[in-house]
Amino acid sequence: MIVAEILAAWNAHLTLSRRRSPHTVRAYAATAARLLHTLPEGQTWATLARLDAPILRTFLAERRADGLGNVSAARELSALKSFIAFAREQAGDHHGRSEASRPRLRGPRVKKGLPRPVTPDEAVNLAETVADDASLPWIAARDRAVLLLLYGAGMRIAEALALPALVLPLGETVVITGKGGRQRVIPLLPIVRAGVDEYARLCPWPLAKDQPLFRGAKGGPLAQGMVQRAVARARTYLGLPATATPHALRHSFATHLLSAGADLRSLQELLGHASLSSTQIYTKVDAATLLDVYRNAHPRA
Repeated sequence: MIVAEILAAWNAHLTLSRRRSPHTVRAYAATAARLLHTLPEGQTWATLARLDAPILRTFLAERRADGLGNVSAARELSALKSFIAFAREQAGDHHGRSEASRPRLRGPRVKKGLPRPVTPDEAVNLAETVADDASLPWIAARDRAVLLLLYGAGMRIAEALALPALVLPLGETVVITGKGGRQRVIPLLPIVRAGVDEYARLCPWPLAKDQPLFRGAKGGPLAQGMVQRAVARARTYLGLPATATPHALRHSFATHLLSAGADLRSLQELLGHASLSSTQIYTKVDAATLLDVYRNAHPRA
């Protein structure tokens, strides 16, 4: 096969089958192109499927020598693993996405520090990487939809997984029941609604109105542990700290709203906190973020 044919198939897979964002498609396609141009001509899906960790490690080392940073290197590694998994599928290896068969490479180490919310880019990359790592398109759409609800709507993971299929089709707001049986109205961004709609379209299980919206692989209610494990794998690929959990996406939702000018009372309502004191912790997180920016950016810091 020629490189152009391989890249065309990879692009089509990302765009049509995985329905990845244009940004992710461009980034993942560029990574595959760089890898292919370092390999001998005449590659086939079978030869690409057999690429092992030493070859990929050499490729990544050369990229780091060119000045690639930690976050970009982690994203590059995630793209490589997805590309190799796709090659194995094309070569007829139906077990190519299993943990045992993947090249065992670790992402770059991230300097440890105080727990912090993930950045907007990290939140998006986390959701996209979790989706890329999924075994089936509908599971990819499901996991992405759940994470979008956490970061885009500030839900607790238990609240998102407790949503009944009755909420479909989603409107501009949704009423959920949180801790202590307290109900609240949450506004939904278009990207969040689109993510949930995409999952509902692909889900192979009947979404009866009295049944849970999010289903496990065998049709039962989706367990929190499945989402937590998927996020744990993704943050390893991306080089994110152990604090980058599903619940951290809710913290990030709150911190980013506060940074954008949201008042504490409104934030309290959105998060479903019984007491304003629970919400005030985000002022400390925001102050810590501002101090970090100051120290890194100010010429006299």
